[in-house]
Amino acid sequence: MENIYLVGFMGSGKSTVGRILAKKLDRKFVDIDTEIEKEQNKKIKDIFADKGEAYFRQLEKEKIEEFTKKKGCIVSTGGGLGADKNNMELMKKTGKVVWLDVDLEEILKRCSNDKNRPLLNQPIEDLKKLYNQRKEVYSLAHIHINTSNQLPEQIAEKVISELNK
Repeated sequence: MENIYLVGFMGSGKSTVGRILAKKLDRKFVDIDTEIEKEQNKKIKDIFADKGEAYFRQLEKEKIEEFTKKKGCIVSTGGGLGADKNNMELMKKTGKVVWLDVDLEEILKRCSNDKNRPLLNQPIEDLKKLYNQRKEVYSLAHIHINTSNQLPEQIAEKVISELNK
């Protein structure tokens, strides 16, 4: 049984939808960010502050490589992990990649009070540029689900429907 990888920008619902999918499909749920935090014994924002973004991206790369060797997992990736072409190709070879797409305005609403997202601490123009760059790679996913104005349960049902096609 192949893995299902959820990709998308921060705040797109990857972790929430991933937990629902894991329950519905009776599979193990893995959140790459949580795995890194446990392993490093630090919050992601603190890893960014102490060691920088490049260090964190390397940790993501190592962690996704670890989970591509496992089978049957629902894997929630960080927003940057799924936006890396090499990571995307690796995930596509070892499972189904699902892009949870949500517009930037909705992301800003969902994440406005979240102090644990270091990439939100930049000018809006830079954030828009990052969002658009990442969408180019996310669009390589096997399945594209627009999540705007939908509840996590509805999104999970859509993912299951698409996987069954």
